[in-house]
Amino acid sequence: MEQKFAAQLFTLREELTKGIAPVFRELKEMGWAGVQISALPANHNPEEVADALRETGLGTAGMHISLDRLENDLENVIKEADLYGTRDIICPFLPQDYQNVEGYKKLKEKLNEIASNVPNYRISYHNHAFEFETEIDGVSALEYLLAPTEDNLILAEIDVYWVKKGGRNPVSFIQPYANRMPIIHLKDMSNDEKEIFAEVGTGKIDFVPILQWGEKSGVEWYAVEQDICPGNPMDSLRISLDNLMHLKDQI
Repeated sequence: MEQKFAAQLFTLREELTKGIAPVFRELKEMGWAGVQISALPANHNPEEVADALRETGLGTAGMHISLDRLENDLENVIKEADLYGTRDIICPFLPQDYQNVEGYKKLKEKLNEIASNVPNYRISYHNHAFEFETEIDGVSALEYLLAPTEDNLILAEIDVYWVKKGGRNPVSFIQPYANRMPIIHLKDMSNDEKEIFAEVGTGKIDFVPILQWGEKSGVEWYAVEQDICPGNPMDSLRISLDNLMHLKDQI
C-alpha cells in the first residue's frame, strides 16, 4: 500500500518557491511514492517539474487545476498531464459565486462537458465543507455533483477532514463512490474543540476503515494534505507518513 502514498504539494507551497527539485528530492528521501501537483510557483516551467519527477521517480497522483483553467486553458492542462504522466485532473475549489444551487448545477454541466471532451482523462471534484450548506434535490450539493450514476462523468476526490467538518461521517460518506474515486485526500482533525488540521494519525479521524475501504474500492492514491502546519510542513508530512506506514499494517 505504501506505493500509493502521495504528498499534496499545497502543503509545501512556501517551500516550492525556493526550488521544485529540492522539495521533490526530500519527499522521495522521506519515503513518499508520489506527489499531487498543486500550488506550484507562478511562472514555473512544467519541464522543470517533469525533470524533478523523472529524477526522483515520484509518481503523479493527479493535478489540481482551477475551474478557470479547465474552462479556458484545457489544451495546456492536457499537455501538462501528459508531461507529468497522469490522467487525473481535479477541480479543487469553487469561486464564491458558484456556491449556490444554480452554480452547482452549472458546475455539474461544465465538468461533465469537459470530461466528455477528454475521454482519455478523468475529471474529479475535491470538496471542502461548504458544499454541505446547499441542498439540491434532497441531498447536499456535494452528493448532487458526485452522484454515482452512469451518465455522470464527475469522479470523487473526497477530503475526509472536510467531510467531518461538514458534519458527516467520512467512512459512511465515501461508500457510494467505490470505483469512482481514484484519489482520496487524507487529512486529520485535531482531537480538541478547535478541530484544526492535524497530521494523519494524531487526531480524531479513524483512518483504518477508510484505508480498508480504499483497498477494496479502487483507490489508486492516498494523497496527504495539511493546509496549515504548526511548524515545518516537511516535519508534519513526515509524521503523517510514519503513521500511515503503521496504519497500513492494520489493514
